[in-house]
Amino acid sequence: MTLNGWIQILVFCGIIILLVKPLGGYMHRVFKGNRTLLSPIFGPLERGLYRICGTSEREEQHWTTYAVALLLFNLAGFLVLYVLQRLQGSLPYNPAGMTAVEPGLAFNTAASFMTNTNWQNYGGESTMSYLVQMAGLTVQNFVSAATGIAIAIALIRGFARASGKSIGNFWVDMTRSTLYLLLPFCIALTLVYVWLGVPQTLGAYINATTLEGAQQTIAVGPVASQVAIKMLGTNGGGFFNANAAHPFENPDAISNLIQMVSIFAIGAALTNVFGRMIGNQRQGWAILSAMGVMFIAGVAICYWAEAAGNPLVHALGIDGGNMEGKESRFGIALSALFAVITTAASCGAVNAMHGSFTALGGMIPIINMQLGEVIVGGVGAGLYGILMYIVVAVFVAGLMVGRTPEYLGKKIEAKEVKMAMLAILCLPLAMLIFTAIAVVLPTGVASMGNAGPHGFSEVLYAYTSGAANNGSAFGGLSGNTPWYNITIGIGMLMGRFLVIIPALAIAGSLVAKKTVPASAGTFPTDGPLFVGLLVGVILIVGGLTFFPALAVGPIIEHLAMIHGQTF
Repeated sequence: MTLNGWIQILVFCGIIILLVKPLGGYMHRVFKGNRTLLSPIFGPLERGLYRICGTSEREEQHWTTYAVALLLFNLAGFLVLYVLQRLQGSLPYNPAGMTAVEPGLAFNTAASFMTNTNWQNYGGESTMSYLVQMAGLTVQNFVSAATGIAIAIALIRGFARASGKSIGNFWVDMTRSTLYLLLPFCIALTLVYVWLGVPQTLGAYINATTLEGAQQTIAVGPVASQVAIKMLGTNGGGFFNANAAHPFENPDAISNLIQMVSIFAIGAALTNVFGRMIGNQRQGWAILSAMGVMFIAGVAICYWAEAAGNPLVHALGIDGGNMEGKESRFGIALSALFAVITTAASCGAVNAMHGSFTALGGMIPIINMQLGEVIVGGVGAGLYGILMYIVVAVFVAGLMVGRTPEYLGKKIEAKEVKMAMLAILCLPLAMLIFTAIAVVLPTGVASMGNAGPHGFSEVLYAYTSGAANNGSAFGGLSGNTPWYNITIGIGMLMGRFLVIIPALAIAGSLVAKKTVPASAGTFPTDGPLFVGLLVGVILIVGGLTFFPALAVGPIIEHLAMIHGQTF
């Protein structure tokens, strides 16, 4: 580890902290329906969309109506994307002549982008036409991110309101997320990326002659616009197979910093939105502090492991850190930082190959995902995910002091705790059961690129990434098979909707409750003690659930490497 590396990490953290209040304040005004600088531009369009949809900003929904609207909208998006892929060969804007996507892969991709996972069992530049990339994948990048934000805002209303019946309007929340937040920021980011050298064209792929005289086809396309939303919306799906390691997606250190900040910006600022909507910003800072503690710990371990290098390489007399699978223009520090950011934030974009990390360095991305993507997390998903853990944390605190659990003046009762545990436990259900079956099933084992613990980690990472709606991969696993396309697709659907529905149920339950005034016996939830309790609950629940699987993979691989063994 170097001082320069830590300075780069601290600069990133400082930028995120500086963005939290202004961006949080802007989002708070947007979802309160207050006037913003963009209201004259998007206000008429917003009202026109409501008229087309037969709703209005004054019409609110019960949590069940909100959930049904969300599910039907996502189902429609899934079907449209699936059909676009299957008809790709007959549709326009296909200069490379891409053929129809195979049914299993089309199902996996449609489920992936609809759930904000963006797991890719294909190379974008060799599989998807411009039309599918734009009208299919990029559109889902916007609406899946807007869906996550909408759910977070609905859950916040559950805590903020008292004795009510409604938690907002899904169509209004999603429209405002898209029009006032995602779209304008992505337009600005797209222009910046084009300025930095990221392609944005509908022209055909370019044929070039190399220095050796060979012919090479250089893939281009509408890249910058997809990169903008894939990062800001924590989607992560790359236009190119190499994702953010490709120089056309991520040309230099400046674009790399912009992309890292984009991944965290909205998720971190939503904690401030939470504080503003409940009338106590200290509560939002407490949640962000818990996220920050786990994030810094993950960065420190991952950076240390990668900077320490590979013991097997050191045994050959070669000193230095582990540069395998990393781009020289980013180096070890920014590669480790990006890996922790993208797996903490449910983004899944990569600027280095995680499967080439050291055993302990590669373990941190897995842990980030297995904790439920609550360390900032995906846009919206991180906040409503950590609020599930908060419900459990205050329940534990209530048991310890013999009081009925409370949070923000709302009594936390059996229904809320059951729904929170359902949301938390659905992730290991999808991750571990599918992993267990895959590593003993011949068709699952046949796709593993490595034997031993690392091969196991490839499979575990794949199902963890899918169920956590992250989308990054260890590499080495040939995932484009009927078994993995279908099972990872099912895991993605479970990880998304078996969390969303309980979260909305909790919102509907809490919004109907009266607010109880704080008393001398009320456990304060805006100080260091609560931050420590929350971090402890997250780590204990995650550790008890996932440690056996982790011990079989990265930890055993690390011990084996120390003793000079490889797989």
